[in-house]
Amino acid sequence: MDIVQNLKKVEERIRKAALRVDRDPSEIKLLAITKTHPVEKIKKALEFGIEYIGENKVQEAEKKIPELKGLYQEFHFVGHLQSNKIKKLIPLKPVLIHSLDKLSTIRKLQNYLEKNQMEQDILIEVNTSGESSKFGVLPDRTMSLVSEAAQYERVHIKGLMTIGKLTEDRKEIRGCFCHLRELFHKIEKQNFPNVSMQRLSMGMTNDFEIAIEEGANIVRIGSAIFGPREY
Repeated sequence: MDIVQNLKKVEERIRKAALRVDRDPSEIKLLAITKTHPVEKIKKALEFGIEYIGENKVQEAEKKIPELKGLYQEFHFVGHLQSNKIKKLIPLKPVLIHSLDKLSTIRKLQNYLEKNQMEQDILIEVNTSGESSKFGVLPDRTMSLVSEAAQYERVHIKGLMTIGKLTEDRKEIRGCFCHLRELFHKIEKQNFPNVSMQRLSMGMTNDFEIAIEEGANIVRIGSAIFGPREY
């Protein structure tokens, strides 16, 4: 598995996808999803240009992030966050949590942050595919959730995240990303306090080029860089 060559190929695909829709490739953040991969493999990727890494399990991040300290520019948490894991995740200092979808979890996050005199940037995860297997607030509830969450001054909403539909139908996948972009702009126009719509996190190894064409500025890519999951 040649991580260096894989990384070059992914970066070139990002560049071409951006240029197809007259976007600046430099505005798209490549988040390398390191879940299941050992620290040694991640260190190699960091040596060759990866700056941003993402984990989706708190327990795994607790083991790996301290070993990688000082080697990455940003750590993002992309998995579903259970409220009982907040006190374990926040000390790892994630720059961005991509996956909040319940007011109750946001409230508990606010309480933890207030107690510890901290602040945290988050994205709201939206289930644009309608698949029951996926987390995320439903699109027609997203505006309401953002409005209610805006009252928690230590939790800063920076945008939206979604996972494209698991299908070979590229039109359906594109529809998920288009829907999220439209929601993003609707929320942006509301000028909610404590909400700054900056980030659209969408697109993974199988569909990130479509996501870029639909406005993603964070793409979450794992296997195209690191190969199949280790376990």
